[in-house]
Amino acid sequence: MDGGKTVNFELNGVQVRHIDKSTDERGYFAEVARNDWIELFGEMWISQANLSYGYPGTIRAWHRHTKGQIDYFIVLRGAMKIVAYDDNKESGTYGKIVEIIASEEKLQIVKIPGHYWHGTKTIGNKPSLTMYFVNNLYEYNNPDEERRPWNDSLIIDPKTKEAYDWNRPAHK
Repeated sequence: MDGGKTVNFELNGVQVRHIDKSTDERGYFAEVARNDWIELFGEMWISQANLSYGYPGTIRAWHRHTKGQIDYFIVLRGAMKIVAYDDNKESGTYGKIVEIIASEEKLQIVKIPGHYWHGTKTIGNKPSLTMYFVNNLYEYNNPDEERRPWNDSLIIDPKTKEAYDWNRPAHK
C-alpha cells in the first residue's frame, strides 16, 4: 500500500508525505504513521498524539519549540494553512516562509521541525479537525514553547516585504 511520496520544502526538515487511501464500497483505509517511514520520522518516534478542533478563521500562531520537538499534522476535516518561518540568521534560509495548505480532500502528514516559528489558520467555511503527533512529551511544569503574537510585525513575508498577514487573500 505504501505508494506515499514525501516532498521536501525550502526550510530544512519541513516535509509533506502524501497518504495513500485504499478505497472500496465501505469507505477507505489509510496508514497515517509508520516507524519505517525513515525519510519522514528519522530515528525519532512519536511520543504523544493530540487532537485540535478549530473554528473557521481561527489563527493559532506563532510559537516554536527549543528542545528538539517536531510536529506532524494531519488535517482530517476541513482545511488549514500551516506556516513555518525561519528567523535563524545563521541557517541559510533566514527570513524564508513556507505555507502549506492541508485538507480532508487530500490526506497528508505535514512535518514542521519545532525550531521554526510556526502556526496554523483554519481556512474555508467549516471547522478543521487536526490530529497531530509530537516526538516529545508535553511537560506541564516546563512547557517547551516560546510564543509571539499572531500578528507579530517582525515576521516579514518575503513576497510582500511587509509583516506576515494571515488574512491576506490567496490570489493577491
